[in-house]
This record gives sequence, structure tokens and C-alpha cells, in this order.
Amino acid sequence: MAGIQSIFRPDLFEQCNVLVTGGGSGLGLRCAHEFAQLGARVFICGRSEDKLVAAAAQINEAGGCAEGLVCDIRDRDTVGVMMQTLEERAGKLDILINNAGGQFPAPAETISAKGWQAVIDTNLTGTFNVMQAAFNKHFRKKGGVIVNVIADMWQGFPMMAHTGAARAAVDNLTKTLANEWGRHGVRVNAVAPGIIRTSGLATYDAAVRPMIEEAGKQNQATRMGTEAEVAAALLFLASPAASYITGATLRVDGGQSLFHPLYPPNGERVWDGWDDPA
Repeated sequence: MAGIQSIFRPDLFEQCNVLVTGGGSGLGLRCAHEFAQLGARVFICGRSEDKLVAAAAQINEAGGCAEGLVCDIRDRDTVGVMMQTLEERAGKLDILINNAGGQFPAPAETISAKGWQAVIDTNLTGTFNVMQAAFNKHFRKKGGVIVNVIADMWQGFPMMAHTGAARAAVDNLTKTLANEWGRHGVRVNAVAPGIIRTSGLATYDAAVRPMIEEAGKQNQATRMGTEAEVAAALLFLASPAASYITGATLRVDGGQSLFHPLYPPNGERVWDGWDDPA
């Protein structure tokens, strides 16, 4: 096999335009950084212009190419404007990473109608809005790649009924659109992270964080995952290395979704994390 060229090369995403929703911080920013390092022109979208400007500057200072697009994905018209702007600036979109989302911990019986709707509007409707607009504006005629970020909701999602329902719906939507849009050359996949150590943890109440830290050990790695580990899965599914994969959801959870009370983790850390600061 001497002389073969691996698909995993420094210019893997050269000539590709990538849109990362929720790309101003956390996992989205890490993902945008990695696409840019591998040659992509990256667009990051979110509601905070200041955050987007700072994030794009960070990527550009590291040698990448990135710019921000202010957009509320819950608003279909605003999403349409974003797709038009992207076309005017770059001509085309090749890859969409649907990372934007948000939720808050609460027992199901206490979730208000407003709280429920806010999470559904962002995590489900917003995700669909961006996928539909990307398909109609960019992917219908020339194909493309979509990777959705969902969550470990396979055994229900206690204290997160709203986002569990929305993420489960996006898992189904991923399969549905892989079927409907495959004939147009569009691949649609998803990544389901477990409990990940990310900047988003800071948004939770201080009393809740120790519970999340402890829950993050209930997997075969006995630790929380890292942003880099999830980003690697996203980039793989977006890359030509996954060109024969569509309609799939890749679980990046250290075996969290396989937890079984008859054979629980032994409490000792066994797998070191990629780019794990701990």
C-alpha cells in the first residue's frame, strides 16, 4: 500500500465553505477552528454580534478564515436573509453544522409554556429552519453535507424533558431528510454527545454543576468528554471520509448511553481525552 494518500490531510476542506450555527463559543467555536485549520472558509452564526466578532477574530489570528453572520435561527425569514448573505459573500455553501441550541434543567412538572416553547423553537424548529433554507438555497442543485448536534437522550432525559424531546425529534429528522434529500446529493447525519466539558456548563446554576460533574463520570471512560472529541466526530462526518454514510447518528459519549446497573463503571478513569485540560 505504499504511496497511498490518506483522506486526512491538511487541506481536507480546502475550497469548502462551512456554516457553523452557534459558532461563537464552546463546541461550535472549537469546530469552526478545526474546519479553518483544515482549509475551509468558515461562517459562524449566532445572536450576539460582539461574540461573533471576537470568535472570528480568534480564528483569523490563528491563520484561518472566518466571519460572523448575526442570525436568530428561530426566525425563518432571518435565516433566509443569512443564506442570501452567505451566497453573496462566498457564492456557495458546502457544509452545514447545526450546533446552536440551548436548554435549562428543570423537573417536567415545573416547565412553563414559555420555557418549553423557547427550547423547542431553538433546538428543533431552529435546526429545521437552517436545514431547509440551506437545502433550498444551496444544496438542492449541487448537493452538500449536514451534520446535526443532538444529545444522549436514548433512555429519556430526566430534568431536561424539553430538550430531550427536541433532540429526539432532530434524530428522526436526520433520518427523514437523509431519505428525502439523498437524491440531490445531500448527506445528513448527526452526532449525539454525552456530557461534555464545555463553556456552556457555566450557564447552569452553581448548585446543579456538581450533579453534572458526577453524572459525567457514569460511562466507561469515567469522565466528561471534551469539545475536541466531539468536534473530531463532526469533522469526520462532514468529510469525504464519510461519503458513504448518511442517516446515521454517531454517539460520542464514552458509552454513557450503554450504562447498565448490572455492570456499572468501576469509578477509575481509564481513557484519556483528546485535548482534555483536566
